[in-house]
Amino acid sequence: MTRPFGFQFDNSYIHLPEDLFSRCPLQPVKAPQMVLFNRSLAGELGLDGEALDSPAGAAILAGNEQIDGSDPIAQAYAGHQFGNLTMLGDGRAILLGEQLTPDGARRDIQLKGGGRTVFSRGGDGRAALGPMLREFIISEAMHGLGIPSTRSLAVVATGESVLRETALPGAILTRVAASHLRVGTFQYAAGRQNPALLEALVDYTLNRHYPDRQPADNPALTLLDAVMDSQVDLIVHWMRVGFIHGVLNTDNVTLSGESIDYGPCAFMDSFDPDTVFSSIDHQGRYAYGNQPTITQWNLSRFAETLLPMIDEDVDSAIEKATAIIKSFSERYSEKWLAMMKKKLGLFGDDPVDETLITDLLEWMKTHQADYTNTFRDITSEHFPADGIYQDDDFSNWHQRWQARLGRNQKPLKSSLCLMRNHNPAVVPRNHRVAEALTAAEQGDLAVTTSLLEALADPYAERDPDDRYRQPPAPEEQVCQTFCGT
Repeated sequence: MTRPFGFQFDNSYIHLPEDLFSRCPLQPVKAPQMVLFNRSLAGELGLDGEALDSPAGAAILAGNEQIDGSDPIAQAYAGHQFGNLTMLGDGRAILLGEQLTPDGARRDIQLKGGGRTVFSRGGDGRAALGPMLREFIISEAMHGLGIPSTRSLAVVATGESVLRETALPGAILTRVAASHLRVGTFQYAAGRQNPALLEALVDYTLNRHYPDRQPADNPALTLLDAVMDSQVDLIVHWMRVGFIHGVLNTDNVTLSGESIDYGPCAFMDSFDPDTVFSSIDHQGRYAYGNQPTITQWNLSRFAETLLPMIDEDVDSAIEKATAIIKSFSERYSEKWLAMMKKKLGLFGDDPVDETLITDLLEWMKTHQADYTNTFRDITSEHFPADGIYQDDDFSNWHQRWQARLGRNQKPLKSSLCLMRNHNPAVVPRNHRVAEALTAAEQGDLAVTTSLLEALADPYAERDPDDRYRQPPAPEEQVCQTFCGT
C-alpha cells in the first residue's frame, strides 16, 4: 500500500451481488511514465495534483502500486453490438474505487488498459498510446463544451508494447465517471434470471444517480423514465455540436447520462445527417442523424430488462414500459427544437421557427456548409463576407431570420449572447486530433497541449482565420475513424 495522494475511496459497488463484478489484482507495468495529467480535474476530485503528477503518481495510475482504500474490480455487463447481444464485461478496465469529492460527489476511478480480467476473452487487457490520448482529448473537449461526459485524469505510458496490426507503445488512461453503470449492466443482470439481482441494481442506480426521484411507487418504471430524460438531454447536446459517437451500442449507454467510450467518434465538418466516420459502421446504423432513433432503440432494450420489476403481469408491464418508450420522440423533438432556437438566438415561440431551422439545415446540406462555422459565423454582428453566404437562398433565409429576431422583444445583444453560449467556435476537428496524435506518438506533446488549451474554452471569440476554426483542406480530411480505445 502507498500514501493516498488525497484519495478518499468509498466503494459502494462491491456491496452489490458478486455476480455483477469480479475482483481483479493490479498488474504492474515495466516503466510507467506520466504523459498527460489533468491538474484541474485532480483539484475537483480533491486530489493532490502536484504530488500525483510525478513518477510516484505515474506508478499508482499504472497499477504498479495500490492506493489505500482501493478494492480493484472488473465490472460485468452485456451489450447489443450493432444489434447483436453479446456478454461482455471490463476486458481491459479495472475500477480502482469510488472517490468522494470535496463537493460530496462520488466518482469512479478506473484504469483503462490496466491488464487482463476474467472478461478479457483472450485479449491482452492493454491499450495503445494513441487511442488513450484520443480519449483524453475528446472527453475533455466534451467537458469544455458543457456536455456530460466521463473525464480523463491521466495518460501513463507503460514502457511496454502492445501488438495490434503492428507493435504500438502501450499506455493506460485513468478514466473518471459518475459511474460505469450501463444499459448493458442491466442486460447482464437480466440474463442471470435472478429477480433479486435486478432489484438490487434498480435500487442502487436510483440511489446513486436519481435520489431526487425517490421514494418511488414503482422504482423500475421511475428509473426508466429518469434514464430516458438524461439520454434525451445528452443526445440533444451531441446534435447541437455535430458529435457522432460512432459505436452507440447498449454497453455504451450510461445510466448517469454521461457520454462514454470515445473510439471511432468524430465531429462533423460539412453538414449531412448521413455522416458516418466509423470504419466498422458499414450500414450507417450510428450516423449523425440516426443517433436519436438508435437511442430510443437502446432504451427499449433497457425497458425489456426491467419488465419483471415493473409489474408481475407481463402484459401490464409491457404496456407501462411501452408508454414511456413511445414518449421518447415527443421529449426529444421538444428539447431539440428548444436547443436549435438557442443556436439561432430565438426567444419565445413563433409559428415560423421550425421552418426557419429546417430550411437552414437543408441549405447547409445542399451547399456542404461547415456545421460548426456556419452557426458561429451568424453570431457575428458583422456577418462574414464569405462567398457561400452570398447565395440567393441563404440571403432569403437570412432576411427571414432577421425578421424573426425582430420579433424577439429582446435586444439583439441578448440573442447574440444566447447564440455564442450554444455555438462553439472550436470543436476537436478530426484532422486536428489526428495531427496531435501523430506528433505525440513521435514524442512531441506540444501539439496536443495546444489543442487541449483551445478546447478548454470553446465558446471564446476567435478570429475566423484561427487554425482551430479552420475546416480541413482536402488533403487533411479524415474520412474514417477506428476503434482502439
